[in-house]
Amino acid sequence: MEKNIEKTKKENVEKLTALLAQRERELIKLTKALEQAKERELILKIRERAKSEDAERRLKELEDARKALLNILEDVEEAQRRAEEEKEKTEAVITNLADGLFVFDVEGRVSMINPQAEIFFGIKRQDVEGMTVSDLMNIPVLKSFAELIGNEIRKTFREEIKIKDRTLEVTTVPVMHKGDKLGTLAIVHDVSREKLIEQMKTEFVSIAAHQLRTPLSAIKWSISLLKEKIKGDKDAEDLLEKLNQSNERMIRLIDDLLNVTRIEEGRYIYKPVPRDIVQIIESVIVLRVEAAKRKGIDFSFNKPKEKIPEVKVDEEKISIVIQNLVENAINYTPSGGKILVSIIYQKETQEILVEVKDTGIGIPKSEQQRVFSKFFRGTNAIKNETEGTGLGLFIAKNIIEAHGGKIWFKSEKDKGTTFYFTLPISHQ
Repeated sequence: MEKNIEKTKKENVEKLTALLAQRERELIKLTKALEQAKERELILKIRERAKSEDAERRLKELEDARKALLNILEDVEEAQRRAEEEKEKTEAVITNLADGLFVFDVEGRVSMINPQAEIFFGIKRQDVEGMTVSDLMNIPVLKSFAELIGNEIRKTFREEIKIKDRTLEVTTVPVMHKGDKLGTLAIVHDVSREKLIEQMKTEFVSIAAHQLRTPLSAIKWSISLLKEKIKGDKDAEDLLEKLNQSNERMIRLIDDLLNVTRIEEGRYIYKPVPRDIVQIIESVIVLRVEAAKRKGIDFSFNKPKEKIPEVKVDEEKISIVIQNLVENAINYTPSGGKILVSIIYQKETQEILVEVKDTGIGIPKSEQQRVFSKFFRGTNAIKNETEGTGLGLFIAKNIIEAHGGKIWFKSEKDKGTTFYFTLPISHQ
């Protein structure tokens, strides 16, 4: 019986031990489960916190971006406001310009015209906006304007057109920005009043010159008669010679004034025929070599060694050019100086080049751009030679250009001047 009791105790102990072991294992599992649960909870918290921090960061970034965008928008609005103000100012200037203005875009279409252009041409802005130059040619009143500037809107400077009773000067100006062409402005200036005044002045000079020429011719004839009657009276002869020289200068001035008026009125008629330029020049300078010698100037004529082609010229007019250039060289070259006239045949360009070179007083650099203007005389020329009309070079330039040639010069003050002109050879 005791054995049974012992056995039962033992079995109970074993069962309890097994139960305790099982409970211990369950506790371990539960502990692990709790630990895993805590870890998952911690991870979730970390994730939630991270999400919260990321959301805050992103929210801050969005807020910063919003502020930056608002600042940009404010800057854009300010820039736009300023641009609008500048545009309004520009439009106000364009609208109130005394000159007419056509604005062409980069494609050559009219983007706008101002009220003065509307008045000049008798058109409306809305009728021409968007038109190309080709389209403008189909409008009669704009045809001459469109033909002047051309389809490609060529560069023009103060070129004239006639519109009804107006004389208009047209100048085109490209609109550039950082090297890129944005369009072209065509500026139209009304010079009708200036042209009228110029015409009145020309008519006055012409009438005055014609009226003066008759009595001067009578004085010249009278002087010739008096010279015959007072031969032998040295003092009287000298007096008459001075009177004759003064009269000749007046006649020369009248001739120059008449030539200028004829040039400006388009009445300076040319009758070009083939001529030997060497003979023309020689016949002019032979009469002036003596004057150069009396002044102590070494005068040379460098003729071509071989016969050169003829040039088609008006002999009388070309003689005037040579006379003006040679006489200027003599007048403004001091004693001991040199004058050289040369003729060169340029086969490459089929032109005759004439040079008149002196070692005289020269032309001041600051005044050289005005040399071919009417009535211009250099300040040093006036001091050295009080006589002169300032018309000779203006006339010479018009004569040479009317013959299809060019005239120019090189000069340095106190070191002399060389005038050049070219004439195309005659092709018969």
